[in-house]
Amino acid sequence: MPVNERQIAEFAADQRWSTPFDTSPRHLAGRGDPRHFTHGLAAAGWTRASSDPLSPEFVLRSPDRRTSLHFDPYNSHWWDLRAEPTGNRPGWGASFSKLVPAEILSSLTDALHTPPPAKDPDPWQTLTAADWHLDDQGVSRSPDRRCRVNPYPLHRQKAATWQIVAHDHGYDGPDGLDIWSARFDSRTPAHLVNIFVTALVDTTPLQRPKGETADYSATTQERSSLTPQQIVDAHTARLHALSAQARAAQRRKPNTTVAPAPPGRTTTPLRH
Repeated sequence: MPVNERQIAEFAADQRWSTPFDTSPRHLAGRGDPRHFTHGLAAAGWTRASSDPLSPEFVLRSPDRRTSLHFDPYNSHWWDLRAEPTGNRPGWGASFSKLVPAEILSSLTDALHTPPPAKDPDPWQTLTAADWHLDDQGVSRSPDRRCRVNPYPLHRQKAATWQIVAHDHGYDGPDGLDIWSARFDSRTPAHLVNIFVTALVDTTPLQRPKGETADYSATTQERSSLTPQQIVDAHTARLHALSAQARAAQRRKPNTTVAPAPPGRTTTPLRH
């Protein structure tokens, strides 16, 4: 597993000093620990691209170098996920601002290492099943009206660009200032959008220290039944599972190695 013992030990130490509280709703739980997804990507074989070691920016790249996650704290969207076009599949991109809950984002990055479903799911069905209200403009809102999901243009169509925004209470309208936002371009595979949405609407609480939420007045926090060690054990088990999934995906790829020429024959190298 590419995540080394020292990195796991540091993650464990950070968990032990704080008491976990079950925090709901998820969209207001706050950023959490970004190592949920950076450790996950490393476990799946992603590596840090060479860059200025003194720069706060960095890029993680997939083993095939076709997908990357760029961290830029100078940008309003800290995390930029990009996939290059492959064969008959177009490239796509998604971006996430600072306070997107790490566990929700990690659900998406984890899914990059599993085969897509045979049929694309419908994120709107996921939202409706979770009792999110869909208005006549095609905007879906959480039950507390503090998070919205909308396509651009504002109607339900397959080629829409998706925007998801959590916000504070508005003063002159239904929405206030943005707390965090996520954007998926129109080429993003629907199953990946649906995975993010599924994690967003999940009512299972996220673990946060007391008071460390995006909006303390609008969240519920109760002492978690989970211990810090259980959180660390679950994190480590997930990394091992991702590492195994990545190895299995690598074995599923067709063998493109060129067979050696038969004895007695020579080959002329191609010139570019």
